[in-house]
Amino acid sequence: MSFVSDLRVVLRGRDFKRLFATRLVSQFSDGVFQFAVAGYAFFTPEKQTSATEAAVAFAVLLLPYSILGPFAGVLIDRWSRRQILVIAPIVRGGSLLVAALLVALNAPDLVFYATALVVLGVNRFFLSALSAGLPHVVEGERLLLAANAVTPTSGTIATFIGAGSGFLLRMLFGPAHSGTALILVVSGVLFGLSAFVAATMARDLLGPTYDPRLPQAREAVRNVLTGLVDGARHVLHKRSPAAALGGMAAHRFMYGLTIVMTVMLYRYYFTTDVEAGLSEITGVLATSGAGFFVAALITPWATERFRPEGWIPIMLATGGVLELALCLPFHQAGFLAAGFVLGVTGQSVKICADTIVQRDVEDVYLGRVFSIYDMLFNGMLVLAATVAAFLLPANGKSYVVLAVASLGYVAAAVVFRLFTGGAISRRAPEQLPQQ
Repeated sequence: MSFVSDLRVVLRGRDFKRLFATRLVSQFSDGVFQFAVAGYAFFTPEKQTSATEAAVAFAVLLLPYSILGPFAGVLIDRWSRRQILVIAPIVRGGSLLVAALLVALNAPDLVFYATALVVLGVNRFFLSALSAGLPHVVEGERLLLAANAVTPTSGTIATFIGAGSGFLLRMLFGPAHSGTALILVVSGVLFGLSAFVAATMARDLLGPTYDPRLPQAREAVRNVLTGLVDGARHVLHKRSPAAALGGMAAHRFMYGLTIVMTVMLYRYYFTTDVEAGLSEITGVLATSGAGFFVAALITPWATERFRPEGWIPIMLATGGVLELALCLPFHQAGFLAAGFVLGVTGQSVKICADTIVQRDVEDVYLGRVFSIYDMLFNGMLVLAATVAAFLLPANGKSYVVLAVASLGYVAAAVVFRLFTGGAISRRAPEQLPQQ
């Protein structure tokens, strides 16, 4: 099935449309916010960002939420997921207005990052609720695969478009702190709009499925570590979901190495002008966005032939080989092309991993498993940024980092295939309804 065909099929459901619209509005505003943070952290004229400082920025923004992630999981498994989608955007919007004020007042960086951490933490909580709620608005494995191809992918594309809009807003408002503050205000208002879209859904539509054996939320929070262990034990007893999480984590580590190296290259190696570097790195952002879209086109077709468990190692190996070939000369054209390749690789792996987890993990565990998913998703990027800080030179050009990232993809593909070799189902996937 093509992306358009998949989208047309899943959009037949009224409830799916509402969940889909909630994601698009939210992730567009998230793209505006992420561009504001990236511009503030890495491309502010007054700052001389090093690889170590880049790693600190990633840690401040992502690692603490990885610690808080399990708390989100137990609540997602107990609270109305629709209510989460209504309340979270309001909290994010208010937090962004505070962040804008802090930037305008030239508050210390750590104060700004603390506020940004609240925004990103709530956002991951929001995205976990979206993922856990998706099986409640589609039916059947094949339709779920199609939904996973068009919804997270479309949301990611919306994020890229939002980031592009953030770039245009920066041109309009200027690179100074006052301009960043105005971009944050725009993002905050957009965040709030997604709450109105989510409010059109029924309160109990997205689950979770009621289970009288579960403790109340307050008790569950007190026993969050036990809940996290239960979720990990549940997924580890299911070979395909465990391998899917491992494949996603491997991608995020290799991708993190590549991201930090690319940022430093565009900041100091390809050009020393801040605004020129920011303008040129948006080209990588654009090619990555195109790669995400192409992943949505090819993944449903590919998984009809290889199954999700077969497509993940193919994409990991392909991404690693092509990244090395394209980036080894350290020319900008190669990194533009690599942005596209890794966009296809990463989103293909994510579509398959989401589908495997949603297909094989019981609903009552989905929130906790997706919290583990988010911990790995964020934590591996932070770990990669930390490793890059030790390996990268000041200008970002490193054959060692490129080799580790590229060969790491290939090694991850081999390990994934060995781990799932005997577990990959040969059953033909369900067919989508006829047009």
